[in-house]
Amino acid sequence: MDSVIVVNFGEDSKAYDALTKLKELGGQRQIDLAEAVVVVRREDGQLETKDVVGDESLSGTATGGIIGLIVGILGGPLGILLGGATGVLIGSLFDVHDDDETDSVLGELGRSVRVGRTALLAEVVEQSPEVVDTAMAELGGTIVRRDVDDVEAEIAAAEDAQRAAKRAARKELHEKRRAQAKEKIHAKIEELKAKLHRHPGGAGSH
Repeated sequence: MDSVIVVNFGEDSKAYDALTKLKELGGQRQIDLAEAVVVVRREDGQLETKDVVGDESLSGTATGGIIGLIVGILGGPLGILLGGATGVLIGSLFDVHDDDETDSVLGELGRSVRVGRTALLAEVVEQSPEVVDTAMAELGGTIVRRDVDDVEAEIAAAEDAQRAAKRAARKELHEKRRAQAKEKIHAKIEELKAKLHRHPGGAGSH
């Protein structure tokens, strides 16, 4: 089972211990650890990367895989997610008082990374979830686990929604510019008419 997990801890320092533990489990072949990252959500909603484990082919960073994409989306400025059938602004997903249920996988992962707290995000291939669940429970961690295929599908949908929103925004801006241009042209014409009216004979008139 190829999964994306987000793990929260009562003590922020435990996230680093959990990252070390996942590396150990990977080294013991109990799991396959594709990539993992410890992040902190700042007050402005951005995600700050604190520690990373990734494939060596990715130069030791998580930016080349699914976790890198998730971090980019969840920490992005008002990235658009699809919550059920409606588009949901990502900013609303981190409101702890928002009880509105959503089918959004990314939304659930996003809510799991709380403001001011440290969390562990990882992609793991597991024979069964018990190995990671037990290891994280020993560190006081709470896990949200979602299938990678579901996460990838929603990332693609979110990207499509962002493109559609950008297209709509550009179209609206273009139409406003055209409207403003027409107003300026009309004003200029009226100004020229007024000048002509004041000088009906034209430049050669006496």
